[in-house]
Amino acid sequence: MPAFVVVALGNGYGTTHIGTAVVPPDRLGVAHEDVSFTTADGLELEGWYIPSRNGAAVIAFPGRKGSQRKARMLARHGYGVLLFDRRGEGRSEGEPNAWGWGGDADVKAAIAYLQRRPDVDPDRIGGIGLSVGGEMLIETAAETDELAAVVSDGAGARSTKEDMDHEDPALAKWTVGLALSASKTLAVAVSSNQAPPANLKDLAAKVEQPLLLIAAPNSPNGERLNRGYAKAAGDSATLWEIPEASHVGGQSARPQEYERRVVGFFDEALAP
Repeated sequence: MPAFVVVALGNGYGTTHIGTAVVPPDRLGVAHEDVSFTTADGLELEGWYIPSRNGAAVIAFPGRKGSQRKARMLARHGYGVLLFDRRGEGRSEGEPNAWGWGGDADVKAAIAYLQRRPDVDPDRIGGIGLSVGGEMLIETAAETDELAAVVSDGAGARSTKEDMDHEDPALAKWTVGLALSASKTLAVAVSSNQAPPANLKDLAAKVEQPLLLIAAPNSPNGERLNRGYAKAAGDSATLWEIPEASHVGGQSARPQEYERRVVGFFDEALAP
């Protein structure tokens, strides 16, 4: 068996059976509460919620670690913010999937939770997703208009369907690249007992809500694919590329511009 197949199988099992069990330190710096809610398939997810002061709320996804800085930024401007452990991670129930396959069910449960909050207008719920979280929010927005606006920061590829859209040299793309990607996708599918999700470009074409795509095109995480996602989404999408940023590092690379653009986007898209 080729070595890359063995590596892919091990990676597939690890990313679908081994979740992060530790909840990160709370560094939100603003008043919030512990919350829990249940997914359509019966899993209890746990997280933190910062109450809204302007009637709108944003899901910061995934997890409670990397999303805290975004949560602090949005809370400064009056937004309610929900951060939570996705299935199989932290204190949430279920089997993990680091690639985000099936994670749209978690986002939909989060939307339903926010719709029941007395401080939130159910028509003013948005989401900001980082990396795989951005991919899951694109998928969710394609499936339901209950997510009124999406910021996707650092989306890339989830399976072979996206990997083959990379602007790589043809030989590497269709030989070694294809074999590596196909092995990885197959391993994840077998380990998680799930079919690969739809191509994000096809999903982006179904998004009618305002969509802000943030990408670091020079990072090695496939973020140039956002050019295709933006083109597929058409008039609903805006693409902002930050060439000097690392993966999901736009806020660090350009903190003031990041805050101005992201908060301005939500101010317009989630206006009363």
